[in-house]
Amino acid sequence: MTLRTPIQPRSKLPDVGTTIFTVIGQLSAEHNAINLSQGAPNFDCDPALVAGVHRAMQAGHNQYASMTGLASLKERIADKIAYLYGTQYDPASEVLVTASASEGLYSAISGLVHAGDEVIYFEPSFDSYAPIVRLQGATPVAIKLTVPDFAVNWDEVRAAITSRTRMIIVNTPHNPSGQVFSAEDLAQLAAITRNTDIIILSDEVYEHVVFDDVPHHGMATHPGLAERSVIVSSFGKTYHVTGWRVGYCVAPAQLMDEICKIHQFLMFSADTPMQYAFAEHMADPQTWLSLAAFYQRKRDLLVNLLADSPFRLLPSAGSFFLLADYSHFSDERDSEMVKRLIVDYGVATIPLSAFYTDGTDNKLIRLSFAKDEATLRAGAQALCRVKPR
Repeated sequence: MTLRTPIQPRSKLPDVGTTIFTVIGQLSAEHNAINLSQGAPNFDCDPALVAGVHRAMQAGHNQYASMTGLASLKERIADKIAYLYGTQYDPASEVLVTASASEGLYSAISGLVHAGDEVIYFEPSFDSYAPIVRLQGATPVAIKLTVPDFAVNWDEVRAAITSRTRMIIVNTPHNPSGQVFSAEDLAQLAAITRNTDIIILSDEVYEHVVFDDVPHHGMATHPGLAERSVIVSSFGKTYHVTGWRVGYCVAPAQLMDEICKIHQFLMFSADTPMQYAFAEHMADPQTWLSLAAFYQRKRDLLVNLLADSPFRLLPSAGSFFLLADYSHFSDERDSEMVKRLIVDYGVATIPLSAFYTDGTDNKLIRLSFAKDEATLRAGAQALCRVKPR
């Protein structure tokens, strides 16, 4: 029996209910479906990382860390960015360790976007961007990426900018499409925002998962963009520990000051023993330099396993994801296709329409290859048995 309340709440997000990810998760559990849906690894992290957390706990590092993060970890982050991308951030004033990348996104949007502002973002998109913008009393402005290449039409971006545009949110490598920004994309974005007060919020949680020897074209690789960008990344994605909920963001000090004002009241500080372990683990650059090859092998394995399936796979240039097209053998809505795959074939995926606010249906489903080999083989075997309807 549930507790009844006489209170009638006024929702700030009246049109937001249970997400498709929860719905798919519940249906998958009912049918014991193979999980190719969730963008989280089902394999263990490096045992040395767990040992590092254990040592930190035993050493008594179990109380609040500094509000902006452990100094040694912030120094590692700044050193890594300088080494990879050429931009030097001050660990003391321009690096913030957050309680997940999601908290970093929220703190950045809340700290820098005001009521009446407009925020441009690109769909399909990670589902938190627009709701966070709306919670600030601001207006999210969605621009659809082109299909099937999922590229930005920069002329549309220029046309969408108004005097109220405060922020543009970008995501590279991109969830859910697996596409990445090019140097030309950065040049276009820099030209559009030059001599404006527009902030770039760059979600780069998959920064180390870029394939085929292509460099990651993040905002820190472009001086003109770095000076107006907040870059958010994730230890969970990098080190296969999404449940530890630790991320970070970097930004010029004046922007970071405003982000920290939100962060200090939202979380104050991220988990302390995990920060000690990450700082220790990052001493070896191979812990992040080896990640692209690791996930490329998983991508290639799934692509090869699905060669005889009825699905047409779109290329994946980065992230944990592949998109699969079924338009040539079925006119089902993608949400119905996903449910049929779970119920009839025992494999869980995600409909791409879940990443659009208007439910755009391109007859595409998202597959995650951040799984162990047994799961990838079993999931591919199930998808190869799918019959047209």
